[in-house]
Amino acid sequence: MKKKIAVLAGDGIGPEVISQALRVLDKIAEKYGHQFNYQPALIGGAAYDKYQEHFPAETKTICQNSDAILFGSVGGPVEELNQEKWKSCEVNALLGVRKAFNFNANFRPAKVRSELKNICPLKNEIIKDGVDLLIVRELVGDIYFGEKKFFNKDDKRAALDAAEYDENQIRSIAHVGFQAALKRRKKLSSVDKANVLHVSKLWREIVIEVSKEYPEVELEHVLVDNCAMQLILNPSQFDVIVTGNMFGDILSDEAAVLPGSLGLMPSASLNKDGFGMYEPSGGSAPDIAGKNLANPIAQIESAAFMLRFSFNLEAEARDIEVAVEKTLKQGFRTGDIFEEGKIKMGTKEITDKILENI
Repeated sequence: MKKKIAVLAGDGIGPEVISQALRVLDKIAEKYGHQFNYQPALIGGAAYDKYQEHFPAETKTICQNSDAILFGSVGGPVEELNQEKWKSCEVNALLGVRKAFNFNANFRPAKVRSELKNICPLKNEIIKDGVDLLIVRELVGDIYFGEKKFFNKDDKRAALDAAEYDENQIRSIAHVGFQAALKRRKKLSSVDKANVLHVSKLWREIVIEVSKEYPEVELEHVLVDNCAMQLILNPSQFDVIVTGNMFGDILSDEAAVLPGSLGLMPSASLNKDGFGMYEPSGGSAPDIAGKNLANPIAQIESAAFMLRFSFNLEAEARDIEVAVEKTLKQGFRTGDIFEEGKIKMGTKEITDKILENI
């Protein structure tokens, strides 16, 4: 198989971890007889240095001419966020790419691995039944893309951000959620705020309509505030969670805490045509950039998602995931997931071990 992959390394630790993911992809290509052609492109602050914009036309063209996008991270140091280079960097880069390619569905898993249960912040009696959930977040609607304005009202400064969904947007992401549940434990939790918000009332109505096409999937409706609480009290109850853009943004970050580190959290964003962008859930972490300290596992497993979802290479994807599991079971750790009695390693060194296990 020959595939073109747009590689958007970005800022901070992005170039470091993405280079390790490419080493893993090269090993997979060699083992299975594939050819992956990498098309590097600039995004975020790295793009601003050359183009004075965060998502330049050249990068968009490279992505359009590729079969998938492997994305690192964007953004700069907190103390520099008011500088032109970093101002609105994440919004312009991430939302720009999502909008350009209509990535309407975001997949973010949260799994507490048995060998890492001690770094989960929850007590063992809460996670004893295991945690393995998937949040499916709608990405191109809701309050982030609705009407926005500053205005004066009764001689006071005011602002408006409108949350808006139409039935087609909801129906599309509902199908994605049900189809994901079919491949797992056949339970779907639809999260809304239908007791208050009209947009959530419509959300629930459409999800119920779609559910009739998936009689084998158990559907439950969960109010967003209760879901936030249940993710801490009893996360094992969840299989697939489907929700809107803003609720999904918040809940997926909450769920990301459960595995013990953002360095373990891959993600995938897909459009209706199956074209996808694959990125770790964490940020650019500029404080550790260039120090061989970053955990590359989220980026490596994002590459595995790419093989699975965009290229339909399930065996190859599982090969990577099994190699990661074996590496962790052997006791190898980066600093963010280190425990006494384990073996601390750098970004490159833990990737070496993963490569040995493929």
